[in-house]
Amino acid sequence: MAKIATVLGDMFEDSEYMKPATAYKEAGHEVEVIGAETGSEVTGMKENTKVKIDKAIDDAKSSDYDALFIPGGFSPDILRADDRFVKFVKEFMDADKPVFAICHGPQLLITAKTLEGRDATGYTSIRVDMEYAGAKYADKEVVVCQNQLVTSRTPDDIPAFNRESLKILEK
Repeated sequence: MAKIATVLGDMFEDSEYMKPATAYKEAGHEVEVIGAETGSEVTGMKENTKVKIDKAIDDAKSSDYDALFIPGGFSPDILRADDRFVKFVKEFMDADKPVFAICHGPQLLITAKTLEGRDATGYTSIRVDMEYAGAKYADKEVVVCQNQLVTSRTPDDIPAFNRESLKILEK
């Protein structure tokens, strides 16, 4: 089973973290939450969901994980201002490890400069940003690129996002 790093900060979209993380765990995968400080808590933006940080970004190594999960909300925008998270995300993309980003999650991929020539989707408000970053944007519930990158637009797309993410993890 896969060990999945999840980068998470305050103001994440509750359902975009909870539902995929639950699906991954139910399928037997391990989900480890990476944040600013081990043991601290981050809070969701709608339901005030509290999530404990398992490991600080300073202690996280991409080589210790099989895949990366980036939930949406304001969390990706906050995290992309921190070069440590950007570098961590870039390492997964450069190593062709599975990366799952929903809603505003692709903002970290934009800042990591890893979307050039990639098929992807994301929340409507970041479409132009994604296109400027070189992504081939598709307004679809889920886009799978090169059997590595899975992206979706909104919480409504979570069932398709989970389905395609889990297919990639099975390989």
